[in-house]
Amino acid sequence: MSSRFLAAAATCTFAVAPVSAAQGLAAEPGGKLLLTRGISSLEGAGGGALTPWALITGNETDRGIGASGHYSYVTLEDFDIESLGGAVGFYDRFEVSYSRMTFDTREAGDALGLGEGFEFAQDIWGAKLRLAGDAVYGQDTWMPQVAVGAQFKRSKRDGLVQALGADQHEGVDVYASATKLFLAESLLANATLRYTKAHQTGLLGFGDEASVQPEVSLGYMLSRRLIVGGEYRFKPDELAFATEDNFFDVFGAYAVNSNLTLTAGYADLGSVALFDKQRGLYLSAQIGF
Repeated sequence: MSSRFLAAAATCTFAVAPVSAAQGLAAEPGGKLLLTRGISSLEGAGGGALTPWALITGNETDRGIGASGHYSYVTLEDFDIESLGGAVGFYDRFEVSYSRMTFDTREAGDALGLGEGFEFAQDIWGAKLRLAGDAVYGQDTWMPQVAVGAQFKRSKRDGLVQALGADQHEGVDVYASATKLFLAESLLANATLRYTKAHQTGLLGFGDEASVQPEVSLGYMLSRRLIVGGEYRFKPDELAFATEDNFFDVFGAYAVNSNLTLTAGYADLGSVALFDKQRGLYLSAQIGF
C-alpha cells in the first residue's frame, strides 16, 4: 500500500457547533459534541483516516471512559485495503488502540509473482496522550490541543517483506499532533509530525533510515452532522523496487447519531507496487460510546 491515500477521510469528522451548544452537551451522557472523537484511522488512532489527531477517541469527557470500533474499506484500480479495529479513551486524556490492516493484491498478485489474491497485513497497537490544550473549550486562546503518540506495527509477512528490502518486519512510529477547532468559522485544522522508518506505512516492513514526515488536515462543517474536508500525508520514499508516493484524500463524514458515523471519500494512492494511478472509493463506519 502506498502513495496518496485516505488522508482525507479523516480530516474532518469533527462537528463544529457554537460554544454555547458545546457547553450544553457537556452535561449529557457521553459528553462530547457530535463527531469530536473523530473517525478511526486505518491505523486505529482517533483522528483522520490515516492521520492521528490530538483528539481522544470515545464519547467520554474527563469524567469517564469511552470506546470506538471501526471498519474501513478502500477499493482501488488494482488493489483493496481493509481495516478493522477498536480504541478506548480514558478521561479524554489517554487513548489505546488496535487495528488490523489488510492489503489485497487481487489479480495484480499474479503480475507481481505472488499469486492472485495474495494479501499483505499488519497488526498495529497504538497509544496517545493529550499533553495540553482543549480543542473545544479553548476558543479564547491560540493554543491548540496537543498530543503525542506511538504506533507499534508488525507485518504478517516477515520473510517476504525482508526479501523485498526491509530490514525489519516490525517497528514503531512516533508522532506529535496539534488540533485546533475554530467553532465560529466551522473549521478544524490539524498538523502532525511523524518519526518513521516504515515502508508503505509498515505493510512492507521497516528500513534503517528514519525521517520526520508532516501530515496536515483541514475540514469544514456544512451542518451540525456533516463535514467535508481533505488531508495530505507526506511519506518517506525508501523502497528499493518501487516509488512510494504521498497520500491524498477528500471526504464527507455524516453523524447519523451520537454513536454512528459514516464516511465516504475519494482516495488517490498514486503508484502502488509498480501499478500507477491507484485511485478509488473509501468507505468507513465507526461506532462510538
